Amino acid sequence: MRLCLTVLLMLLALPSAAVIETYEFSAPELEVRYRSLSQELRCPKCQNQNIADSNAPISKDLRRLLYQQLEAGATDQEILEDMVRRYGEFVRYRPDFDRNTVLLWLAPLLFLALGGALAAVVLRRARGGPTQALDSDERARLDALLADKDRAQ
Repeated sequence: MRLCLTVLLMLLALPSAAVIETYEFSAPELEVRYRSLSQELRCPKCQNQNIADSNAPISKDLRRLLYQQLEAGATDQEILEDMVRRYGEFVRYRPDFDRNTVLLWLAPLLFLALGGALAAVVLRRARGGPTQALDSDERARLDALLADKDRAQ
């Protein structure tokens, strides 16, 4: 027990492995744009991380490049176009609406419409049609069955 506690305290005493990069921006607006763009750009190596959250070397390079482009006066659109040209549309979390991404943007609406249509069909079938009244022969047979049941009890 004492050994476990000692090891735990030693591990807690280690410095954090996360490296926080800080850049000195010439204007506060550039820092806001930097944060926004780094949240919007996906790490090319990582599956579902943006470059702001990733510690992959490529993400560090992309953050440095983003900083340099912002300080050089590039617009957000120019930076995004440059990143897409280098890494493809995958690098953007919100790709533009064009013929290559039309399915990506419309698929949720299509699935929602198909789900609604399926629910309507299931509900319509579950309700069934209107009940029909029994004719005199069916009524007589039902009465006979009920009478037999009462006698059996």
